[in-house]
This record gives sequence, structure tokens and C-alpha cells, in this order.
Amino acid sequence: MSIRIITDSASDIAQGSQQGLEIVPLSITFGEGANAKVYADGVDLTPQRFYELLVETDTLPKTSQPAPGLFRDAYLSAREANDDVVVITIASGLSGTYQSAQLALSEIEAKDPEWAARVHIIESGSACVGQRALVEWALRMVCEGMSCEQIVKELELRKRDLRVVVLLDTLEYLRRGGRLTGGAAAVGTLLSIKPVVELRDGVISILGKARGSKNGKNLLNQKIEAVGGIDYDLPINVGYAGTSAHLANKYIDDSSHLWESASGKPSVWPMGATIGTHTGPGAIAVSFFAKHV
Repeated sequence: MSIRIITDSASDIAQGSQQGLEIVPLSITFGEGANAKVYADGVDLTPQRFYELLVETDTLPKTSQPAPGLFRDAYLSAREANDDVVVITIASGLSGTYQSAQLALSEIEAKDPEWAARVHIIESGSACVGQRALVEWALRMVCEGMSCEQIVKELELRKRDLRVVVLLDTLEYLRRGGRLTGGAAAVGTLLSIKPVVELRDGVISILGKARGSKNGKNLLNQKIEAVGGIDYDLPINVGYAGTSAHLANKYIDDSSHLWESASGKPSVWPMGATIGTHTGPGAIAVSFFAKHV
């Protein structure tokens, strides 16, 4: 018996990239009506291909939660192996994925309540690099020999300290998504406004705005420092929206003072469709755990 971690593709973790981890894909739809094309996120749609399609379309793609059957299949595979299960989903405020995971478990619970009690579903309150951080930490605790109950307790406690702060390069996709008026987006683009937003508890909120990329990065760092310090013992990730990691790597080098107490530089990962639909290309996201008080 071992512990299996299951998450969804909003974590932007590639299927098969880590032992003991299974990824359930969301669906991404480009186009409408007869011209619509549906992709399985992370299966037949890579982050790079997503951004190539994104800049070619005038309408935003739509993300859809996995069908409960996909979670059911993942649970049944774990049951066959006699594994305990920890499920970490995207925030329920961003997707119905958590509900799909619950529905699938209810089906199994009706037939095998004893094993179903060994499945624990955690709503991350996050997505992309933040959700990834929780998954990475869960896998680390499995390797350290912690029990399933201990892992769940730690994740539920510390997810409150999880922060995802994002510097946007463009306001266009906030406008397309209805989060910003066309007039405000036009003025912001003219003035080269770079907003810094936060994803927390499933809600995306604007923390501040700066003029130009350099001031935007400074504001991003100020917002990171304002939480009272980074817990360097837990995963720190930097995500990038687009086809190149160049801007993310430059940001890490330019902000070296933030990582001085860490064992190394943050890991850099591409952000996929779940967040990229709202940010557009060019965004940089930082996920970390604030020091627990």
C-alpha cells in the first residue's frame, strides 16, 4: 500500500512526469458551434500550442471541468493498487473540477464505503504554479514517509499561506474576459500599464498597477515582500505565459535578493490554459508560501 496523489491539469504538471502522481485533464475549447475544437489539456494541447492558438483567435477559449468519470477511473486504478489517495484540485471559484472529483467519489462510496474513506479531496484555492506547489509538497511528504492523514492535515493548514502573485504584460485578455472595460484597457495600453494581480482562495484581484515593465516588476516584488516573508522550506515556483521562458528567467535574475535565503533559484514552469486565458502571453507568476504565524 502506498499513497497516490491525483491532481488536475490546471496544475500545469505533465502527465507521467513524477512517480505516484496522476493528472486528470480539463477540456479546452477553441471556436464555437460547428467550428469548435475541443482539446484535452496537457494531453493533445501543450502550453506552447495553446498560446499559438490564443493569439490567432478573436474569442477567448473556454475551459471545462473534467467529467466525473475521469476521476472515477483514477480512483478505481488506485483502489486496484490498494493505494490511499490525496486529490488536489483547482480552486472551486475557477472551475467545477472539485465538484466532479466529489461526484466521482460519491459513486464509489455507494459501492465501497470502506475504500472511499481512504480518498481525501483538497480544494487548493489556487491554480497553475500555486496548485503545482501544493502537489510538489504533497509528493515530498510522501517521500518523507508521512501518513495520508498527516499529509492532508498539513496541506489543509498551509494552503492558507499559499500566495500566487502575477504581473500582466497586457490588459487585452482581461478586457476580453469582461474583467475590464474596453476604454480602461485602451488607456492602460496607451500608458503601458502593467497590473499586478493575486490569485487567492479562488479569486483574482488587482493588487496594484505600474507604468512600464521595470516598474511592474518592482511592484510585483513589493507585493511579495509585503506578506511578511517567504517560507523557503516549501516550494517556490515562477510561471510564464507564452512560448518562451526568457522573461521569467530574467525576472529571477533581476530579483535575486528575493531568493538569497533559498537553497536555489525558483523552478520555472510554463502556465497553461486555465490562467493563460485570463492573462494572455507575457505574464509572470510567482507562487510561494508565506511564513506561517
